[in-house]
Amino acid sequence: MWAIGGALIYLAIARKMEPALLLPMGFGAILVNLPDSGAGAVLEHLFQLGIAGHELMPLMLFIGIGAMIDFEPLLANPKLMLFGAAAQFGILFTLCAAVLLGFALKDAASIAVIGAADGPTSIFVSQALGSNYTAAILVAAYSYMALVPLVQPPVIRLCTSEAERKIKMPLAKTGVSRPTKILFPILVTVVVGLAAPQAAALVGFLMFGNLIRVCGVLDSLSDTARNVLANLITIFLGLTISARMTAAEFLRPETWMILALGLVAFVMDTVGGVLAAKCMNLFLREKINPMLGAAGISAFPMAARTVNKLGLEADCTNHLLMHAVGVNVAGQIASVVAGGMILSLLS
Repeated sequence: MWAIGGALIYLAIARKMEPALLLPMGFGAILVNLPDSGAGAVLEHLFQLGIAGHELMPLMLFIGIGAMIDFEPLLANPKLMLFGAAAQFGILFTLCAAVLLGFALKDAASIAVIGAADGPTSIFVSQALGSNYTAAILVAAYSYMALVPLVQPPVIRLCTSEAERKIKMPLAKTGVSRPTKILFPILVTVVVGLAAPQAAALVGFLMFGNLIRVCGVLDSLSDTARNVLANLITIFLGLTISARMTAAEFLRPETWMILALGLVAFVMDTVGGVLAAKCMNLFLREKINPMLGAAGISAFPMAARTVNKLGLEADCTNHLLMHAVGVNVAGQIASVVAGGMILSLLS
């Protein structure tokens, strides 16, 4: 476990992979595995207060995430929401795979939510379902989020032709009205809360953070939420999760199976999004660049940047960033809804 903790610290510092989370997780993993250390009890107490009880830390983090997100590209082109939904295919695929590998249904569902590419959702669902593998699930979720620029490109290239990657998109629409921006988080919360009540807390905190951002009268609060609050909660979250990274709990065959299934989830999310875009192109006169479907995973903004980079590699004049960002934020909503639907079905 000291070696694993050291590896996480190395990835955070040398490779700059989700350093705000992986560094405290790595340090905490070393801390809780020191012989006769009282640190484990302290971190376990934090775990019970902030995660196990009412999933407070993930929900508070969602406020900060919501304050970071700009839904304008999605509101300007609502059909992009379809790609966000399609890119959750990895959750269903991984759920089936985990069950076939012998995991209990609630553990399999918790593992599958790695495919949401959303760390707070993974924490919330795994704790709500009482999974025995929270630490491994979180390590997989955040590690693969950081590895999106490495994982997605070969999958996208495999699923698309060079001609498809060169498809240019019209300039992204802009100019969404302020009332629309304000009404959107409120309406999404109400609709999702009625359709999938178990997702109400997840969506509600995310949308509340976004409402702070767009209302125009709480700029200082919005800045605090997306900077101070998000960073502070992330640090405590990383340390707290490490309470479950003891050798006895982490060093078992299931952990490595979860890491493998997490990779499968991300790959199948990407495949699902790309194939959905290609299917839509069968019925559209103006074709959509199918790479945009890959931005439907919730890893914001890494997935959008990855798609834009691949577009520029195919054609240096092919700028897909704004469209990809719209799909990416759609994936953020879709991943939270998917997590809530799993809770509704299994709770």
